[in-house]
Formats: sequence, structure tokens, C-alpha cells
Amino acid sequence: MAEAIALVGCKGPDQEAEYLRILAAAMPEERLIPFRSMDDAARAAARVAVVANPDPAEVAALPGLVWVQSLWAGVEKLVGAFDRPLPIVRLVDREMARTMAEAVLAWTYYLQRDMPAYARQQRDRVWRPHAYRKPTDTTVGLLGLGALGTAAAERLTGAGFRVVGWSRSPKAVPGLDTVHGADGLPAMLGRCDILVCLVPLTPETRGLVNAERLAALKPGAALINFARGPIVVTEDLIAALDKGHLAHAVLDVFAVEPLPAESPLWSHPGVTVLPHVSGPTDMDSAAATVAANLRAYRRTGQVPDGVDAARGY
Repeated sequence: MAEAIALVGCKGPDQEAEYLRILAAAMPEERLIPFRSMDDAARAAARVAVVANPDPAEVAALPGLVWVQSLWAGVEKLVGAFDRPLPIVRLVDREMARTMAEAVLAWTYYLQRDMPAYARQQRDRVWRPHAYRKPTDTTVGLLGLGALGTAAAERLTGAGFRVVGWSRSPKAVPGLDTVHGADGLPAMLGRCDILVCLVPLTPETRGLVNAERLAALKPGAALINFARGPIVVTEDLIAALDKGHLAHAVLDVFAVEPLPAESPLWSHPGVTVLPHVSGPTDMDSAAATVAANLRAYRRTGQVPDGVDAARGY
């Protein structure tokens, strides 16, 4: 049997035990050991780490690593965190893409069908129907056209929404109107009734949705952020909501999680707060993906395609 694989970054012993059980069932030929249970010799011998949003210092304490397999799609904490090049493989999983696309469609319907307004009216005991807006009369802008954004675009167009997608560099998606780069972003924002953030967090996307970009949206537009909290500038978002330029924001991700009790987002009438649930990792599906990557590596010695350090994803 090959050297042990380090499991790094679980949230407590219960999650650690669950992950070990599911991963072991998917790849019984491998031996996984939690980082905290590894002695110095085992840490030095480990060539692969499977990580779940880990402390980069713990990953750095495995000096013999050849590559890192993440159980999350987001790896911003790890990119650039080490003093040597270390391939980081993001989780690219069809089940996660399906789940995220489902969430995008669900919360797009929530906004398209005026659910925030009806919730406020219920609290105030107001009986007032709102005019129906068809999906075909609603333009959804997608920031990000990776695996998650492409899956979301398919669900949205299938439901009849008009969809335009933005990516950093040119990307053609069959049946989808796409724009790219800094020049393409303002025109797309001006068309959006609903803007959905699905880009990874990188130095370029940190603060991407700021006062200028929010002002470029249609008056009365709404925002869904299912990407990472720091992509949206919270103070600018609250200002746009308070001015009435933005009608509502559905936020599943935040700069600090759990969202602190003192955050004004909790009580803002124009905000729906979700506890980072839009694209949960399905561990059975993720374990099958990780097992396939590890078997290919054992067979060929080739590290799976990883994060481009220059791009940050």
C-alpha cells in the first residue's frame, strides 16, 4: 500500500469521521489519516492531501506533498499560500454543479415572482397582488461561466429566462449570449434584472461588485451572491439598497462566516441571508471524483489538472 493520504481541515470530529468513512468506502485501496493524528514520519511521507477548507499552515506542515485535492470548489485560501509551487486540484463535480444550478433557478424565481415583497406584505398584513413578470421578460446576468455558471445558464434558459454570461476571457457557450473582460461588463450589467455572482474569489474579483458596478445595474434590479462574500462590497451594497436602486439581495456567502450577529445584513429589509447552503458538497459524489483522480495518479504518476496560480482558479 502507498503512503498514507492526509485528511486536512474538517470541522470537528463528527465531520472528520463522516469524511473518512465515505472516502474510505470510495477508495478502499488507500489509507487516509487525519492530519492531527499523523506523527512526524507520516506527515513527512505524505504525498497527497485531501482537504476541506483547511488551515494553510497545516498543509504547509506536510513537506513531501506532491499535490492537494480539495473537497471544495473554492480554493482561494490555498492559492499563493506556500513557499513552493504546489498543485492544487479543485473539486469539479457534476452533482455540485447540479445543486448550484438548482439553487440559482430557485432563488431567481424567488425574485422574479416578488417573494420578498409578499413576505413584507404578510408581516404588515397587506393584501396586494403584484403584476406578473414573465421569465422571458427577465434578464439574468451570470458573473462567471465555469462549470457552475454554465450549469446555471442551462437551467435558467430552460426555464425561459433571458440569460447573458460574463467571463474574464472570451468563452463561447452554445445558445448563450456571452461577453467578456472589463469592456464587456458594463453593458451586461445595464441589461440585468437579476445579477448572479458565481466567479471564484481572486485578487481580480475581490470587490468586483462595488458601487460603480451596482450603479450600472437597471434601477430595481436584484443581486444573488453564491460565489464568495468579498466579491461584493457590503457597504456599497447596503447603500444601493437604501437608495432604492437595488430592490433586493440574496446572500449565501460573506466575508466572515458565520455572519456575525451584529452585521446589519441580518435585519436589512432588502436582504435575504442564507447560511452558505447554495452549493453544498455531496460527499458521495465528491468521494467518487477524488477516488478517480487518485487512481489515475497512482496509475500514471500524473497530477490532475489543477488551479492556474496566475489566475487564482
